[in-house]
Amino acid sequence: MKTYMAKAETVDRKWYIIDAEGMVLGRMASQVAAILRGKHKPTYTPHVDTGDHVIIVNADKIVLTGRKLDQKKYYKHSGYPGGLKEISYRALMNKKPEFVVMEAIRLMLPKGPLGRQMLTKLRVYSGTEHKHQAQMPEKLELK
Repeated sequence: MKTYMAKAETVDRKWYIIDAEGMVLGRMASQVAAILRGKHKPTYTPHVDTGDHVIIVNADKIVLTGRKLDQKKYYKHSGYPGGLKEISYRALMNKKPEFVVMEAIRLMLPKGPLGRQMLTKLRVYSGTEHKHQAQMPEKLELK
C-alpha cells in the first residue's frame, strides 16, 4: 500500500462561513486553524496547503473567558530602544476586533511561508456582512 501525498494543483477547496457570536476565542481559533491547514480532510499532507477557505463574521461578539479582557495584554515593539507598547485586550477588542481573531489564528498556524499562505485563506469581519456570497460558503457549526 502506498502513502498518498497531495499535490497543490489537485487540492479541492471549499468555502466555510462561521458565526463567531458568543464563541470562546481560543477554542474557535484552534478549530479554524485546523480547517485552514486541512487536518479535517483525509488527504491532509503536512508539506502542502490542503486547507479550505474560512470566513468569520461577528468577530466583535467573541468572548474571552475569565478576566482575560483586562489582564491579557498585546505587546508590540517599534524596534527602537524603549519602543515597547502594550494594550489590553478590552481596548483592542473595542478598536480592532478582527485583528484579535486573526492574531489568535495566525499564532496557531505553522511559522514560515506555508503558514503565511494558509493565513491568506482566512477572512474576518466584525459585522454580519461579508462580500463572498459568490463563493457560496457553507455554514459551519463548530463544537
